[in-house]
Amino acid sequence: MWNHGSETGTEGSPGESPGESPGESPGESPGDRPEERARPWAGAFWSSAVRRSLRSTVDLLLPPRCLSCGALVDRQGALCVTCWSGMTFVSDPQCARCGLPFDHDPAPGLGREMHCGACLREPPPYDRARAVLRYDDASRRLVLGFKHADRTEAAATFAAWMARAAPQLVADSAVIAPVPLHWRRLFGRRYNQSALLSQALAAQSGRPGLPDLLVRHRATPSQGRLSATQRRRNVAGVFAVRAGHAEVLRGRRLLLVDDVMTTGATVGACARAALAAGAQAVDVVVLARAVRD
Repeated sequence: MWNHGSETGTEGSPGESPGESPGESPGESPGDRPEERARPWAGAFWSSAVRRSLRSTVDLLLPPRCLSCGALVDRQGALCVTCWSGMTFVSDPQCARCGLPFDHDPAPGLGREMHCGACLREPPPYDRARAVLRYDDASRRLVLGFKHADRTEAAATFAAWMARAAPQLVADSAVIAPVPLHWRRLFGRRYNQSALLSQALAAQSGRPGLPDLLVRHRATPSQGRLSATQRRRNVAGVFAVRAGHAEVLRGRRLLLVDDVMTTGATVGACARAALAAGAQAVDVVVLARAVRD
């Protein structure tokens, strides 16, 4: 023990050199002592304890609720049992190109990629598209709550679902970017839900994210009641790669993120703009997609 203020006016015990602490062997640095080596573990423990405490406090003040119906759940970013069981998650077998789920495996045991009739007739400009959910009555409430009702806390959960639905697309991507909103619609809505998804996916995957890669330079009417042909015409030439970002995209694979895919007209128009600017290829991942019955 350092003997500050001792009657003898010297520091330390007899026989200790001024540069050594008691219990230290000569030549032993402080970082070599067991108690010093334990400090990083102790810091991580306390950091984790603080995070758990903060999480508990937040949950107490703002109890976690189902992302769809608002019922109480056991943790933030979860669905209740009822809502979870009502969701239809897209899985194999599905079209290798657009991700349309098949009712049954069209070529059982062959192990080869199968394409739907629409992709065989007219291949889309993107290479692959994958979706988490079928867009139906159950998922609609979930998506619309995120899109229009400020349920932005759901972005991290949805991005994790996207990563599980399209692991190879995420792994192959060099850039992750969202389908953009026109500035007037963005002003009215206050946030671009697709940008929130793409940013969360980029953060979770460690892939580079570029939320302003694409620009929508013309406002278009809502596509809700338009046919597939009308949708394609509605968004033709609407998107472009933002000035200054073409070099980032050139020769690289883009992963395009959107909330809902209906006919694929919007993501197709974005893919064409990216390819025209020099992208090597474009893949698409969405939270939900419409399925033709």
